[in-house]
Amino acid sequence: MALSLPLPVPQQQRTTTTSSGEIQETDIFHQFDVVSESSDHHYLDSNDSSSSKKTKDGGGDSFKNISSGVYKKIMQEWKILEKHLPGSIYVRVHENRIDLLRAVIIGVAGTPYHDGLYFFDIAFPPDYPARPPLVYYRSFGLRINPNLYANGRVCLSLLNTWPGRKSEKWDSSESTVLQVLVSIQALVLNEKPYYNEPGNGVLPGRAIWEKKSNAYSENVFFLSCKTMLFLLRRPPKNFEGFVASHFREKASVILSACNAYSNGQARVGCYRNDGSCSSGNPSTVDVSDKFKGLMGQLYPELLLGFRRNGASLGDFLGSSRCCRSR
Repeated sequence: MALSLPLPVPQQQRTTTTSSGEIQETDIFHQFDVVSESSDHHYLDSNDSSSSKKTKDGGGDSFKNISSGVYKKIMQEWKILEKHLPGSIYVRVHENRIDLLRAVIIGVAGTPYHDGLYFFDIAFPPDYPARPPLVYYRSFGLRINPNLYANGRVCLSLLNTWPGRKSEKWDSSESTVLQVLVSIQALVLNEKPYYNEPGNGVLPGRAIWEKKSNAYSENVFFLSCKTMLFLLRRPPKNFEGFVASHFREKASVILSACNAYSNGQARVGCYRNDGSCSSGNPSTVDVSDKFKGLMGQLYPELLLGFRRNGASLGDFLGSSRCCRSR
């Protein structure tokens, strides 16, 4: 029985009420969907039809021959993603290039990545799953994690791009793209990314390491905020509406977190939507002058970017400066 590509999910809408009381309909952005546009994908020129990759189990292009093991495996991957994606990960696959997909991970609460969007372009090799997928982080030239390089390289044992025990490496009989995405979210975009760097925290002196970790997290949050601005200016294709909607919804929380972190009201990563600190420690925390200065410069740009994106920011319009108690 021949395998066929899943059809794109019909666009659905939901009714929402704006801050002014107006009722409007917005498109529902499904977690998994099939799209056709792939022109800005990092791996667009890899695995193209001109390379004429041959397979042992059917001949022809392994990505177009529905009888090939590669094609069948990718269809299995699509089904796994469609059914089991966690709520903070969204994926788009391409009907004309089944070897390509794009994923976005929403930074989770309790980390310096909270409320940010982190995009990854992924490509299946022509002998998949014998080799792991290729993964590229859309960094905008910023290094926000020891495992995510400014050139887009992703270092992860599961991708065989970082040393690790055999049990941590890619297993062609068991490993999946879903595992890759969940691993990036849990192991890379974590609470204290400073310790992802080998050697950090190994030697005695916990207080010193924690101070360095906090400083690193401050810089991560700053770079994540810069990434938000880049995404608003140049959203990845097929995610334009999602990016705009996400930052309209999260703008107030992000700006409040900027103020809380800069004022020492909460340690980076600890801010909650209700203004409290998730660490449970209400005392003022130390904040580096460098972080205050960087956020003071970036805050007006964030405010302007969110306003242009249509966010409702009534409480923030009186001041374009960060580091003021509210």
